[in-house]
Amino acid sequence: MSLRHRLRLAVILLVGIMAVAVSGYMALGHASLLDSIYMAVITIASVGYGEVVPTQGNTALRVFNIFVVVVGVAIMVYVFSVFTAFLVEGEIRDLFWRRKMQKRIDELKDHYVVCGLGDTGRYAVDELHRTGTPYVVVESHEDNIKKFREHAGADFDEMLYVIGDATDEAVLDQAGLARARGLISALAGDKDNLVTTVMARQKSAKVRIVTRCTDPRFSERMMKAGANATVSPNRIGGMRMASEVLRPHVVSFLDIMLKDHARTLRIEEIEVPENSGWTGATLRDLDLRGRFKLLVLATKGNKSADHTAGAGQFHPNPPDGEVVQASSVIIAMGDVADIHKARHEAHHVAKHATAVKN
Repeated sequence: MSLRHRLRLAVILLVGIMAVAVSGYMALGHASLLDSIYMAVITIASVGYGEVVPTQGNTALRVFNIFVVVVGVAIMVYVFSVFTAFLVEGEIRDLFWRRKMQKRIDELKDHYVVCGLGDTGRYAVDELHRTGTPYVVVESHEDNIKKFREHAGADFDEMLYVIGDATDEAVLDQAGLARARGLISALAGDKDNLVTTVMARQKSAKVRIVTRCTDPRFSERMMKAGANATVSPNRIGGMRMASEVLRPHVVSFLDIMLKDHARTLRIEEIEVPENSGWTGATLRDLDLRGRFKLLVLATKGNKSADHTAGAGQFHPNPPDGEVVQASSVIIAMGDVADIHKARHEAHHVAKHATAVKN
């Protein structure tokens, strides 16, 4: 029997003996309800107070009282033992579970750190989860974690998180920021997001930092502090409202794309590494639409490697004959699983080529 079931049984037994004792005192001792409840409590708890319901001269009541004492004390001992075990084992289990979760966090690499699980952060976490992207949540209040998991469902039972202040360097270390690929600072206050940005940039020069910014005056400060991009919920909300008026069918399509649980259709980017086998091939040769069911929307050449006109800029609707450059980016639309397959092929060939070269 599990500890939770044992605790439930202990409560049922305690309530049962209390009900039997109160009924017996009322029937055999002709006591009032309040006196019977009081007598039952002091008898079962063995506190040693005097008898409220006299048993002297009442053989049946004394025999019944002996029964209540013996059975009641036994049940109380059982209740205390189960309750103590529930507290102790619960704490020990929680300690081991936290250590196990921290070990999983320490093994992560190229993951994303999300600071804050409020109105903005929870949507970022949901998108990372649905696209199969590894992430760690940093939240100052564990109650927010519990509420989110209760609302989001069982899919987030294995969510990795760290309880602490995101502006604390030790907490960011605990979340594995030094090994992370990106950080999303979605705290409620702009000042907290600014401090988190400064701390994160000091810890890692390569991590991509995107921060929430409510006051436009803080946007420039955050960019100077090391943020790669700032996002204003108010600005995004206003643009969404205008889009609903100007292009409702486009918005409906994007909503279906983001909210469809049967498929995870997204517009994603595929980075082509330096030594990738894709380098030098044309889009026709890669046949991303035929092999991975991906629709190529745009490409972006490597500005440092390409000195031609328009280098480093986006090329929308590229022709099939366009040559893929080293360190370029392909913007494609398709199912996330197919995106992962294409991305794996590009990077797998790159690692293989590097190994052969070395």
